[in-house]
Amino acid sequence: MTDAVMPPAKRLESLDFVRGCALFGILLMNINGMGLGPGYDNPTIAGGATGINLWTWFFFNVGFEGTQRALFSILFGAGVVLLTSRLEASGRADAPDIFFRRNLWLIAFGLVNAWLLLWIGDILYYYGITALFLYAFRKMSGRALLALGIMSLVLGAAWSANDTRRLLNVHAEAAAASAVAASARTPHQRDVIEAWEEKNKSGPSPAEFREMRKTMTESYIGAQAELAGGIKHFQSWNLYRYFFDIFGMMMLGMALFKLGVLTLDVRTRTYLAMVGGGYAIGLTGNILEAKWIMDQGFTALAYAQASISYDVSRLTMTLGHLGLLMLFLQSGILPWVRRSMAAAGRMALTNYLAHSVVALVIFVFLGWWGALERYQLYYIVLAIWAVQIVASPIWLKYYHFGPVEWLWRYLTYGKRPAFAV
Repeated sequence: MTDAVMPPAKRLESLDFVRGCALFGILLMNINGMGLGPGYDNPTIAGGATGINLWTWFFFNVGFEGTQRALFSILFGAGVVLLTSRLEASGRADAPDIFFRRNLWLIAFGLVNAWLLLWIGDILYYYGITALFLYAFRKMSGRALLALGIMSLVLGAAWSANDTRRLLNVHAEAAAASAVAASARTPHQRDVIEAWEEKNKSGPSPAEFREMRKTMTESYIGAQAELAGGIKHFQSWNLYRYFFDIFGMMMLGMALFKLGVLTLDVRTRTYLAMVGGGYAIGLTGNILEAKWIMDQGFTALAYAQASISYDVSRLTMTLGHLGLLMLFLQSGILPWVRRSMAAAGRMALTNYLAHSVVALVIFVFLGWWGALERYQLYYIVLAIWAVQIVASPIWLKYYHFGPVEWLWRYLTYGKRPAFAV
């Protein structure tokens, strides 16, 4: 999202197009959190766990879980290289100031998105903070950035593996304690069993979820209070917990930009390899993970066991998606789709925040939070897509920037940019 406010004449359509696709794709997953809360990835909590709802969960979990956020991060990293290289090539002495001020304002947008628009899954806050660490690496070679990105992703995966190991150890200890007759269990064994039962809960009980729904839909202040604890957790501990994941994907984006992958400067066979290898590994892993979770009844243990291969499956699936998008661009077919998606990508910040506004209105103000079935949420997604894919190119016929992009540029550079074409 970093180069989302550059003048049109200096833009790269490939980046805008992929960003637009990632923008639309991320809504496929975000809509579940926006409309179902803790039922985001667990259909037994909300949204329906049978029939079309179960298969909706399965399809989107296999095809898109984590990948669109990863694409967004990759595009952000590419934008860092593009922005800083152009600023420095122009000879501006204040290039570092612009970069850091720009990302500090992005943090502010993230705070607004989370605390005022009530989107607990906001990524702008994460991106603004993580971007502050990218500046020092901007001039490294593509190969070096690729190596560092992979190392960061490995560190993130190792952290996840350690979390999984600890949970499995608790499960094993609880299983051993459960094998002892109840009357003969020590206080420690009883505590272990109780701790495991708490950790293995799939989420809030039906009664707890009904109470959450009541709070979320009675008033805006009530909804904000309900989400406050989660937002604080996401913008503190989770920032540390998933830093290596976000940083690694951004570094990967910087590398892929410098290596020409994101600018259509590599051979077709590179993209074909990304699609073939990415989907062969990613689809296989995602299907097996999702099936295991379903078969085990969506327990915390099942999610932990499935997470063992999650990072590999997600990364390869993301590369498959990216390769497919680049092949589409390379083919030159359906130019109107390419132009419309690129326009949506140019207005990514405005469109992303608009998702939160629409969700706030529908799920909080109109009271639909937790009320819709999972498959019904995608009617809302299609409506948002339809509006944004039509409105974005029309808007950009008359204005240089999306409204939030204009504000972002104004705050960054300290002077009012031209708005109307």
